[in-house]
Amino acid sequence: MGAAGSEAYGFSVASALSVQGGKKLTAHGTLYKALARMTEAGLLKSHWESPEIAESQGRPRRRLYSITNNGRGALAAASRTGAPVRIVAPPSFKPVRP
Repeated sequence: MGAAGSEAYGFSVASALSVQGGKKLTAHGTLYKALARMTEAGLLKSHWESPEIAESQGRPRRRLYSITNNGRGALAAASRTGAPVRIVAPPSFKPVRP
């Protein structure tokens, strides 16, 4: 998800974070709630992959995420200050279930 236009699915995001020394986010309740909050906050955008791709690989469809310009800005600011990015879901937030 780092390069412009690149996409990743939820579990690959969690795997990349744990390889980089981040906190493990592999529990469904933790990972997908965090991704939904970041999407709701405008830091990520997401869409479902084509059903044909999933079918050809014999697996369920994946929701793909990419970072937005706002997300890049928040990441750059956090990198400069060393402060964690804190995301608070708006009151209207309702988790999306596949």
